[in-house]
Amino acid sequence: MKGVLMRGSTQRTRNLREISLSTPHTLSMERALLETKVYEDYFGKVEIPVLRALNFKYLMENRKLYIGEGELIVGEKTERPQAAPTFPELCCHTMDDLRVLDERKYINFKVSNEDKKIHQESIIPYWKGKATRDKIIESMSQEWKDCYSAGMFTEFMEQRAPGHTVADDKFYKKGFIDLKKEIEEEIDKLDFLHDKDAYSKKAQLEGMAISCDAIMIYGKRYAEYARQLAKEEKNSTRKEELLWIAGNCDVVPAHKPETFAQAIQMYWFVHIGVTTELNTWDAFSPGRFDQYLYPFYKNEVEKRLITREQGVELLECLWIKFNNQPAPPKVGITMKESATYTDFSNLNTGGINPETGENGVNDVSYMILDVMDEMKLVQPSSNVQISEKSPNEFLKRACAISRKGWGQPAFYNTEELINELLNAGKDLVDARYGGSSGCVETGAHGREAYILTGYFNLPKVLEITLNNGFDKYTNKQIGLKTGNPNDFKSYNGLWNAFIKQMQYFIDVKMKGNNIIEKIFATHMPSTFMSVLTTGCKESGKDYNSGGSKYNTRYIQIVGIGTITDSLASIKKNIYDDKIFSMKELINALNNNFETQEFVKNIVINRTPKYGNDDEYADEIMVQTFNSVNKHITGKPTMCGGTYHIDMLPTTCHIYFGSMTGALPNGRLSGKPLTDGISPEKGADINGPTAVIKSASKMDHSKTGGTLLNQKFTPSSIVGEIGLNNMAALIRSYFKLGGHHIQFNVIDKKTLLEAQKNPDEYKDLIVRVAGYSDHFNNLEKALQDEIIERTEQSF
Repeated sequence: MKGVLMRGSTQRTRNLREISLSTPHTLSMERALLETKVYEDYFGKVEIPVLRALNFKYLMENRKLYIGEGELIVGEKTERPQAAPTFPELCCHTMDDLRVLDERKYINFKVSNEDKKIHQESIIPYWKGKATRDKIIESMSQEWKDCYSAGMFTEFMEQRAPGHTVADDKFYKKGFIDLKKEIEEEIDKLDFLHDKDAYSKKAQLEGMAISCDAIMIYGKRYAEYARQLAKEEKNSTRKEELLWIAGNCDVVPAHKPETFAQAIQMYWFVHIGVTTELNTWDAFSPGRFDQYLYPFYKNEVEKRLITREQGVELLECLWIKFNNQPAPPKVGITMKESATYTDFSNLNTGGINPETGENGVNDVSYMILDVMDEMKLVQPSSNVQISEKSPNEFLKRACAISRKGWGQPAFYNTEELINELLNAGKDLVDARYGGSSGCVETGAHGREAYILTGYFNLPKVLEITLNNGFDKYTNKQIGLKTGNPNDFKSYNGLWNAFIKQMQYFIDVKMKGNNIIEKIFATHMPSTFMSVLTTGCKESGKDYNSGGSKYNTRYIQIVGIGTITDSLASIKKNIYDDKIFSMKELINALNNNFETQEFVKNIVINRTPKYGNDDEYADEIMVQTFNSVNKHITGKPTMCGGTYHIDMLPTTCHIYFGSMTGALPNGRLSGKPLTDGISPEKGADINGPTAVIKSASKMDHSKTGGTLLNQKFTPSSIVGEIGLNNMAALIRSYFKLGGHHIQFNVIDKKTLLEAQKNPDEYKDLIVRVAGYSDHFNNLEKALQDEIIERTEQSF
């Protein structure tokens, strides 16, 4: 574990990986400067979709290009690796923001004095008051602002753009010349006599056509740049490689790829395009990557044009490109809900063939597993879809990597993913093309805008209920006056008050969401993303305006384990067994259990807990899950979509915990909430099979994704028996209808040692929520939460 390891199947990828890991994270002002010039020249003179497309085109025409020594796949978000662009149209950082980004201990971005001066003199004067962040805050009600400040919910679009779309196979079958031609045909079909929206459709489609030009210009520039470098290159081998790169860029992205390398380069050009057009919340993802790459690989292998070793090296080069791209810089609450450099690009591997419905595991599936294992990088986040049809060999190979203890891959249930999508109204073909992205979220890849809107603090609702709508953190009445809890005569009385508060806070959140959705639809179309998403061309509407074939908005529910145990504690100890009174419990909560050892002992050690296959607690979990799901799922959005729920936290369970006082399950004030659908730390004492039986009692198919973390000591899953037990646990959970499961395989002693001596554990990676991260990059509260997770064994 100690020290940074040299990894990679070739010297090339070992060198590139070392550069990626050793390069400091910085901010780049290049994009902000280019964008400001476009807005100064064109704002108010052209329609907004055209303006956004011209901005994208100008960026692709003028951005500095980068080809690192030995690279085979080319393209960066900025002029260098590990540099993040800024997006002043979304969030124009203040000078104090830049200071925080530069100086903070975790997830910092170094900002040069020159760039600070550029930002102060050229960026802020134009963008101050014009960014969507300013529009959002200005448009929100006082109720929304009070709830947001109190940690009742967060807002994803406060500093970033809608995203979460995932690639399908369309740009492997057609180049952007073809896609532009289809868009122009839609323009020619516009009916200005009968269609009242024809003018707005024309502007949108023109913007999409310009965006096709932009990405093709980018590829052409890279072809020219590679040739220029080849002319100057003295090493004959590298000269040949640069000419090979130029040849690939002559083909893609203008034309469809013909080779395995061109297919990878095509994806990467698209990825860079999406993530620099706007800073989408959760980066663009490749989707069913092994399914899309396999035909290219198979064709070249059969013709003896590529070896497996060459294919692996190309994939390793791509892995490094992913790792070169830190998530856009975040400040304030947005940083607290997602404190990581990871940008959540998530590959789906395995599952079924989307065309036939049969087993989809192929040679590229195993290559991806090998690359993941060899590179050991936190980006891209890699998962495996496990179907009933997946061979055990594939599952066990994935388990063998997972038990090495760095959190990848995560495991997803193919049949359950498809059921989720079918339940949400997708047809079977589109559902088969779907899968996960980001952390655990499910969507129909290439066909759906499934947009996360923020996290919701379910345990805080109970805290507010027990204080008659008053929030002690902000010292404000933020909720409804549902009555003095001492006056509740039964558990049903408390439950009804809790539900009223929950419904009120969700409604406040949704009202804000609907305003924000219209702000982005009006002011911030995403014309390049629209080219990539089925439905936008056909409808003449933008990705951010409901143009996709399917449109979904998610609210992410946090703390189901904490709220379940808290409600079970109240029901069991106050109303069923009458061990203590509501007044005694509230007194204990107000004093953080410091002088109420009797109450504390009862709620921690003698109360049913979720995660133990205990019907008493699990029934409460199901009732709570069904209630929050019922109030959200199916509600309409402003642009023709519907709301659904996810059950995941990223790092928001730490932030929400810091904003929530002591709770009836014995959790102390300020401590983290439970992550995903995992049980409370230390509460799940009946082993991993009890955990999966409890977790499977909620209907996962009613969600857009659930996250289950499990932690094992290495000794508990060692050898062939341990590997078989791990694989069997996954199969069992998926037969029960579970959506996702992931593992930390590491002992507490190692984590404590790494916390104490971070310099000796620079390469230590752990699973956080739906992603892995370097242990040293985590703030202490999150490190402690991972350390305290229950260590399971068979």
